[in-house]
Amino acid sequence: MHHNRYFFSAFLGLALFFGYAAFAQSIKNVDSIIKASGTEIYEKPEKAIKAGEYIIANAKEDAKTKIKGLMLVADAYSVKRDYQKSLEYVIMANNLSSHIDDPLLKIKIANKMGIQYQQMKIYDEAIQYLNEAERLCMAYPIKDSVMYHLGRNHIVRGFIYKEKLNCDIAINFFNKGIAELGKADKAMIKTTLSIALYNKGNCYILLSDYESAKKSFFEAIEITKGIHAISLQAFAQKGLAEVYTLEGRYRDAIKELEEALAVSNRVGDLVLNRGIYNGLLENYLAVNDWDNYEKFHALYLDTQLKVKESERKSINNLINEGYKSQNKNLQTEISTYNYYILTTLLLIITAVIFFFILIKKSEKNILKLNKIIENIQNSKAKSN
Repeated sequence: MHHNRYFFSAFLGLALFFGYAAFAQSIKNVDSIIKASGTEIYEKPEKAIKAGEYIIANAKEDAKTKIKGLMLVADAYSVKRDYQKSLEYVIMANNLSSHIDDPLLKIKIANKMGIQYQQMKIYDEAIQYLNEAERLCMAYPIKDSVMYHLGRNHIVRGFIYKEKLNCDIAINFFNKGIAELGKADKAMIKTTLSIALYNKGNCYILLSDYESAKKSFFEAIEITKGIHAISLQAFAQKGLAEVYTLEGRYRDAIKELEEALAVSNRVGDLVLNRGIYNGLLENYLAVNDWDNYEKFHALYLDTQLKVKESERKSINNLINEGYKSQNKNLQTEISTYNYYILTTLLLIITAVIFFFILIKKSEKNILKLNKIIENIQNSKAKSN
């Protein structure tokens, strides 16, 4: 009997050990897949989508792992400018966030929601989520662990303030974001830095500071070397070409744009392609190359339609989600209202029944008292 107990205990211990080891290995594999896909997301977004879908399908009841897969897919669709699909996955991740106890992952989700709304140009909602992410960052005890998220938060604010306020304020936030990223220990900061520098360069163009703009674009291009972020390289080249156009260096602009186009065709980014086509048609027009002007003008118009259609679908999806949320809140309010009405009615009915019983009891007591009085009076009458 003792031998059997010992054998059972040993077997159970081994089972738990190997079960835990398998679980730990599974988590490690998921993180490895996400890391590998994240470094290639700007070059191979489709590969990242497949990796994310695989993680989601195999996450089972593990909410944290499922969220990681959802966020990877959402990021990949953002790279592809498919905002409708990206939004779907972000919302699913956000809905699951209440089931996890991971502050860093919650910060990432809140930041991503802010980015999503910023991309949709719904800035008030974007600021709300960015404020939530910043609050979570400030509350997190290990500051070194949130530098990347805080830097990203400042950079997205820069995008918003560039559109809503002015470029001086936006550049200030880009610089704050870049400074925070400089403190972070993450390989992924290079892609975020490149995005910040590209947008900072665009601000300098609007301020007519072309030398500072070129410096930002050159830095952005340099950062993308050695990492899998060819679309970011193309964006920076497009920005540099715009400066060359403004300086009257049309052939240099065409050279940069043609190189950017060769890169962007491998990614399929509609917004990037639209910008490159627009730059090429303007520069070919400037050098009187009518054949190429007509070619890229047609490509520009076709891509513009696709971008508008994608944006329209995303906005419709967002509106539908808003209606669902409002309807859910309305149903909750109606249920609460009905609960209060029912409770009030029950209290009223209980009070009425109580008073009815009390009145009936009082009537009986009065009748009884009258009977006693009547008996006393009759007794007195007989005595007399």
